[in-house]
Amino acid sequence: MSIVENFCKTAVDGDKQYKYEYRMIKSNVLLSYGGDTIEVQSYGIEVERRDFVDGNMVSLERECVSNVSPQRHKVHNLLKMLFDNTVSPIHLVEVIGEYIDEYIVDFDEAYKEISNC
Repeated sequence: MSIVENFCKTAVDGDKQYKYEYRMIKSNVLLSYGGDTIEVQSYGIEVERRDFVDGNMVSLERECVSNVSPQRHKVHNLLKMLFDNTVSPIHLVEVIGEYIDEYIVDFDEAYKEISNC
């Protein structure tokens, strides 16, 4: 897994400071159909929030969905939406779940493209 993009932001609420990181990650996934197995490049999302009080980290939350789509632009758009709306890691799957369900066909299309080569 490697980090392709990283967006950062900080929010302050009273004496607490929240540092958010929204990362697009890249890895490979093995797709099997029939007796064939093909490796496809895949993009996912990782969201991290670190909570600080008086400069000391008091909490860390992190959530990751490794394989959202093989289409980078779709994952980038999701990442930007999460960043713009300051989505917490604990809500990541809830927020992007429907998109993941929709994008699953992208892996079928990628498989077809690769297997026709």
